[in-house]
Amino acid sequence: MNYLLALSRQIDRMSWTAAKLAVLLVLVCAFISVGNALSRYLFDLSSNAWLEMQWYLFAAIVMLGAAHLLCTNGHIRVDLLYLRLHQRQRMMLDLFGLVFFVIPFSIMMVLYAWPWFVESWLIGETSANAGGLIRWPVKILMPIGFGLLILQSISEIIKRVGALQGKISLDVQYQRPEQ
Repeated sequence: MNYLLALSRQIDRMSWTAAKLAVLLVLVCAFISVGNALSRYLFDLSSNAWLEMQWYLFAAIVMLGAAHLLCTNGHIRVDLLYLRLHQRQRMMLDLFGLVFFVIPFSIMMVLYAWPWFVESWLIGETSANAGGLIRWPVKILMPIGFGLLILQSISEIIKRVGALQGKISLDVQYQRPEQ
């Protein structure tokens, strides 16, 4: 179990790193948005590429941040039932949801998104909009993001099993993974 808990910490670190990149992309997206608005309203200059870049960055923010959201227990769940359960019951419900919903759905998304990305990359797909961007960089975010979600789900399973065995305690408050 100690090896699995060490693996879980490594996965948590990877999610943390992806989330830090997502936060940086929020800042980049904000600068692009402001720059695009200023150029459009002050100089009457506009480009579809800048708008598409914002969309790409939004996609990157979501796909790179989703695993960290799971790690920090920040995801949405139906609290009406969940809050009434004891901690052990919550862990069992979490395990059920991770094993039977999150991981299978994420695997399916990786399997469907990968050929979608590869085809886009092979044909050099570009946006149909005038001045639009190439498409494969945004399409690779789907398998990357759901791959990170699969890994983080595995980490969460390891932590729940460790907590059920009494090897660790699951803190309510998330702390940054130790270096």
